[in-house]
Amino acid sequence: MQTPSFDLRQPHGEHTAASAASQYLTFIMNKEEYGVDILCVQEIRGWETATPLPNAPKHIKGVINLRGTIVPIIDLRQCFGLPAIDYTPITVVIVLKVQQASTSRIIGIVVDAVSDVYSLSAADLRQAPDLGHAVDMHFVKGLVSIENKMVILLNIDQLLNIDEMPNLSGLHEKLIGIG
Repeated sequence: MQTPSFDLRQPHGEHTAASAASQYLTFIMNKEEYGVDILCVQEIRGWETATPLPNAPKHIKGVINLRGTIVPIIDLRQCFGLPAIDYTPITVVIVLKVQQASTSRIIGIVVDAVSDVYSLSAADLRQAPDLGHAVDMHFVKGLVSIENKMVILLNIDQLLNIDEMPNLSGLHEKLIGIG
């Protein structure tokens, strides 16, 4: 079965005055909304079974072959310490280009569903709260209130550093509790 996908890469040089605001692709996990910079998004794909890797942590679902590139698939829900769910037809893999040191990697994240794309200015963002050493917050780019809901914007370059994957369990409750 062919899995539907959407290629979101924009040709270089196509910028308008409206691009002064950053755009964020938002997605749902556990009825909460999170966002990533849309310029990091390579494509959105429906869930397809990944080839499991032996001895991989449980949040790494395996790898897929994406037009000749082997892409690790990470279940962001498990990284965040959220309860596991069965994947459904609306479960998607967001394929992201992650910058790490002097190189980049292509990584897929499994999320419950894609939500929307928002254009946000720097003035719209609120700084993530300082929760001390209890929660590692360097991967939270900021928080924004959209239509009476709190959206957590993620810095995927920090979040998806596979060599130093942060322990995010408990983050959801702490951040949502402040909104």
